[in-house]
Amino acid sequence: MFKLKKQLIFPVIFVAFLFFLSFSISSLRALQLNSFNPVLGILALIQRETGGIIFYHRNLIQNEKLEKEIDFLRNRVNTLNEFYLENNRLKNILSLKQKSPLRVITARVITRSTENWSSSLIIDKGSYNGIRQGMTVMTYLGLAGRIIDTTDSTSKVILINDPALGISALVQRSRQEGLVCGTLGANLMMKYLPEEADIKPQDIIITSGLNQTFPKGLLIGRVIETGKEFSGLSRYAIIKPAVNLANIEEVLVVIP
Repeated sequence: MFKLKKQLIFPVIFVAFLFFLSFSISSLRALQLNSFNPVLGILALIQRETGGIIFYHRNLIQNEKLEKEIDFLRNRVNTLNEFYLENNRLKNILSLKQKSPLRVITARVITRSTENWSSSLIIDKGSYNGIRQGMTVMTYLGLAGRIIDTTDSTSKVILINDPALGISALVQRSRQEGLVCGTLGANLMMKYLPEEADIKPQDIIITSGLNQTFPKGLLIGRVIETGKEFSGLSRYAIIKPAVNLANIEEVLVVIP
């Protein structure tokens, strides 16, 4: 029995020595790592900052390149969209020319009046193209104005929202007649309506054809409001033009 215990002493001592040795090595390793931590931290910081500078420069160059490509594509899209919109307008104009019994000349707007007391524009067709003073100007949406002056290659158009222009008109539903005048604003005013005039909001207003300036039946706009004059003896109506007079780009000049 004593001999057996004596034989076990040496393995136990050996195992304890190994345990102590491994513990000591782990402690030394942790101590070494702890002593190198500041150095490793500085090296990691230098590596991170250096990489950041390198990648920042690379990303900056790539970003500038992408911005240029985006600007190019944006301009391309805008150009294509402009072609699309112009194509739609020209299709509408062509459709009107084919369906309307009126003879018309197509023209483009090249400039607008900057005067505060008038509303007019200049188109790129003139007397050389057969355009004369007094001719009616319209778009595919409706009446726009009248020619008041021409040169060989251009013409001046007074728009229907100019106070100097009066249009003999009637209510399409009730056939009530009146005079449509400009206000220099976005809307028109139909004047000289009798007190019992049959006119109400949403009524459509067209040219009456009572004067030779404008053919009969051209769309002027739609009534948005009615009221009484200060005298109380007549009424008026506010009309929203069928044509957006601030954004006209192409017109049709009616040839008598």
